[in-house]
Amino acid sequence: MSKSPATRAVARRERPLSPHLTVYRPPITMTMSIIHRITGGALYFGTLLVAAWLIAAAGSQATFDWVNWAFGSWLGRLVLFGYTWALMHHMLGGLRHLVWDTGVGLEKHTASKIAWATLAGSIVLTLLIWIAGYMARGAF
Repeated sequence: MSKSPATRAVARRERPLSPHLTVYRPPITMTMSIIHRITGGALYFGTLLVAAWLIAAAGSQATFDWVNWAFGSWLGRLVLFGYTWALMHHMLGGLRHLVWDTGVGLEKHTASKIAWATLAGSIVLTLLIWIAGYMARGAF
């Protein structure tokens, strides 16, 4: 390192790392990509729940009743709601990538719109699925 006073003054000045988290705002496409990966991992856990329900259905009546009780509790419903959202979000994210594989929608502005549409679509589809489920049960 140089012994110049100017160089030492620059070295002493504290500068943030680039890009610093307080300055950099992640684009929606990056955020949706990260969420797509997270939902993919969450689907492994949710699929284990589906398998547990199927195993309980093949087992005794008491086991099946217990699993249905657990899934019907507020915590179970919250987990199933999250699983439904993860499934819808991951599916729409996969469709988004399928469209991109054709070379369509890769422009920055279009990709951002598609990313926002993926998020909105997953929320709307999840709500529609749950409303339809409650209506089929006669809960509404």
